[in-house]
Amino acid sequence: MQSTQQLDNNIISAPAKKEQISTRIIFFIAGFATAAWAALVPYVKSNTGANDATLGMLLLCFGGGALIAMPVTGALAAKFGCRKLMAVSTIAFSLLLPMLPSLSQISFLVVGLFLFGVFIGLTDCAMNIQAVIVEKSSDKPIMSGFHGFYSIGGIAGAGSMSAILLLGVPTVFAAMIISAIGLVLLAISYNGFLNYANVSSGPLIAVPKGIVLVIGIVCFAVFLSEGAVLDWGAVFLIEHHGLNETLGALGFAAFATTMTIGRLTGDRIVMRVGSARVVFFGALFACFGFIIAVMSPYLPLAIAGFALVGAGCSNIVPVMFSAIGKQNTMPEALAVPAVSTLGYLGILAGPAAIGFVAFQFSLATALLIISVLLVMIAFVTRFIRV
Repeated sequence: MQSTQQLDNNIISAPAKKEQISTRIIFFIAGFATAAWAALVPYVKSNTGANDATLGMLLLCFGGGALIAMPVTGALAAKFGCRKLMAVSTIAFSLLLPMLPSLSQISFLVVGLFLFGVFIGLTDCAMNIQAVIVEKSSDKPIMSGFHGFYSIGGIAGAGSMSAILLLGVPTVFAAMIISAIGLVLLAISYNGFLNYANVSSGPLIAVPKGIVLVIGIVCFAVFLSEGAVLDWGAVFLIEHHGLNETLGALGFAAFATTMTIGRLTGDRIVMRVGSARVVFFGALFACFGFIIAVMSPYLPLAIAGFALVGAGCSNIVPVMFSAIGKQNTMPEALAVPAVSTLGYLGILAGPAAIGFVAFQFSLATALLIISVLLVMIAFVTRFIRV
């Protein structure tokens, strides 16, 4: 009798393990491709002769494509399943990536970047839908680990693309190598993708409501913090601490490192101290990180402040996605795209808002406003079932 029970457990656990591994791989692929594109941006600017304003418009096309695709992902996933949706979208952005550095006409690049953003957005939402469903079938928290693999993919994508380009490989062929790696990983993980998503009876466009709206606002604030460090961290260190422009990215590097470490260890931390405490104290740590980065007169402490922001923010979004699986206001297939859209809006529109505040007052003031927002988020999350 006992051996039969063990056999049943093995039959159940083997597919679950495969789904977990495949989910980690698709998170890695998404981070890998997005970071590889970021490494190509200077070459695209040079190839098209675009000025800073035009380049900003091009990057907005990428973000706009993702933002438009995210709200409808739930309906598509419910109709076709996560497996088909993630496979098609991953193949599509993998084929588009090598085309981007080859386009010299702005009009073609606008279309290419918009479509690239659409398929990245579809993949991002669909993989989070799968992650929520897979975690619900697990007996322990695993969401932070999924998001950790996105961070690992980002580091690997940026590093791989830079290394390939340093070898003198033309940008188109370099992008083809990155795409080929992504497609091989897709083939390896394909059978572990879910051939379904929770069927939703709601509208085609995911509009957050109730507790899902609160979760989305929390994600908006965290992504806003990430966008602030990504787009303004280097500017702040250069202007306020006289850091050489070639070393301006040290703040984001410290942020990204602690965020990756935090996510890879996050599941164990959540199990030990609880989701609510991780979110509450994480938001407060991130708040103090911004205060230290802005107020400290010493460069090492400022960089350490950005590192603290990364550590504090690292597990808030994964815990929020786990919370989606515990609420009954909206089906996961609608809730995940709704939250993803709000979060992505934070990283897309947030840095522009920071620039406006910085122009009216100062960059230090804009960053301190984010620290106040994080304090508010810390207390708002006390009302979310995590």
